Amino acid sequence: MTKRVEKTEAQWREQLDPLEYQVTREAATERAFTGRYWDHHEAGTYTCVCCGTPLFTSDTKFDSGCGWPSYFEPIDSANVREKIDRSYGMIRTEIICNVCDAHLGHVFPDGPPPTGLRYCINSASLRFDPA
Repeated sequence: MTKRVEKTEAQWREQLDPLEYQVTREAATERAFTGRYWDHHEAGTYTCVCCGTPLFTSDTKFDSGCGWPSYFEPIDSANVREKIDRSYGMIRTEIICNVCDAHLGHVFPDGPPPTGLRYCINSASLRFDPA
């Protein structure tokens, strides 16, 4: 695994725009159909906006109709970790960057083959590197 990235809240605020900070550091969710990557179709790699860790490729992205970028698997499962999220009266599985602890989104068991998973990720937690 890549070396952990740890910063103070002040350093994160300086690095990230307000929405990126709210999503990644405070586990907020951007509004559906508003993020920069929900309808993005270019070939490349989606990385963590906080630390640059490669998370998803365009080859695993699919249109789930939910309004957020969706992927059926991460590049490397060691780069993300799961955490039970009991907020808002629901039980969901939160996805977090394993390098910098950024909140990315959630994973659901309603995705396409081959995994059957839908990693529903906030655009504000991602950067895109074209192929």
